[in-house]
Amino acid sequence: MDVEDYKEGQLILIDKPLEWTSFQVVNKIRWLIRKQFQLKKIKVGHAGTLDPLATGLLILCTGKFTKKIDTYQAQVKEYTGTFTLGATTPSYDLESEINASFDISGISSEEIYQATHQFIGDIEQQPPIFSALKKDGKRLYEFARAGEEVEIPKRKINISEFKITNIDLPKVDFRVVCSKGTYIRSLAYDFGKSLNNGAHLSALRRTKIGEFDVEKAISIEAFEAALKKEKPLD
Repeated sequence: MDVEDYKEGQLILIDKPLEWTSFQVVNKIRWLIRKQFQLKKIKVGHAGTLDPLATGLLILCTGKFTKKIDTYQAQVKEYTGTFTLGATTPSYDLESEINASFDISGISSEEIYQATHQFIGDIEQQPPIFSALKKDGKRLYEFARAGEEVEIPKRKINISEFKITNIDLPKVDFRVVCSKGTYIRSLAYDFGKSLNNGAHLSALRRTKIGEFDVEKAISIEAFEAALKKEKPLD
């Protein structure tokens, strides 16, 4: 591909590394393209945020394809990951410290498998306060970090598949297929509550967005290596 290909629009499937924000990935890819082709600017955006503690498929759009971002964001997504039972955190994941612990000795595997059923279909979910959603002009995580309480309205989502793939307490591995706007962190928290216990998300990987599979994605390093083989502007 040449510079005009990137300007006309390309889809870049990146396997986002752990601890990178989606914004950092976009900035890195944009910088690499600009550097390679000696550009002052090039449009690059992502189609759906992944938390820093998650890995997996991140769709990047360049040039005119940035107009299609909303279309890709709206597609069904698949995730795999791990819930840790017996403890909750304010962020619902490992971003914050444990704030409550629970006895898990009485929880059976059958109860864990059965608990998934109530989350299938159209359900209401409350987003975590440690999120980038806005309320009254402020990001929710700003309220959280300031120790302020704020009412977060629930919103409708759809979960078409929710499978437990392995149980090794306190770890419970899962696979979920869900709609746009689903917070897997909130699902972890709600799943713990459904067992009259607590849970938080301890690992997450996005494996699919619509027809796009993480198996077809490449690392940032692989993209950089491939890009260097392309011809820059004179």
